[in-house]
Amino acid sequence: QVQLVESGGGLVQAGGSLRLSCSVSGDIFSMSAMSWYRQAPGKQREFLAAVTPVHYTRYSESVEGRFTISRDNAKNTVYLQMNNMEPDDTATYYCKAIHALKGDYWGQGTQVTVSS
Repeated sequence: QVQLVESGGGLVQAGGSLRLSCSVSGDIFSMSAMSWYRQAPGKQREFLAAVTPVHYTRYSESVEGRFTISRDNAKNTVYLQMNNMEPDDTATYYCKAIHALKGDYWGQGTQVTVSS
C-alpha cells in the first residue's frame, strides 16, 4: 500500500538550514504531484510548496526565496530545503502526494523547531 514517511526534522537556530525528506512507497510517486505543508499549534495546515513529476514547482509567498522543493524520481523521494529559518517556521511539516487517479495521501509529519 501507499506510504509516505517524512524525515529530517529537528531543532535548528534562527538563520540556520534544514532539509526535509519524504520517501514514498506504493508505486504512485512517478505519477504524483508532491507537496509540503506545515501546521503550527492552533493554526490551520498551510501549503508551502509543490512539485510535479516533471519538476515544475510552485511556492507559497511566505516561503518563496527561502525554501526549495525538489524531487528525485529514481529514489521516490521529495525534499524541502529550508534556509534562513525563522522561529515562525516552527511547525509539524507534512508531505502530500496527489495522484490524478488514485487520490491524495499524507505522511505522518515531522517536527521542526526553530529557536530564536
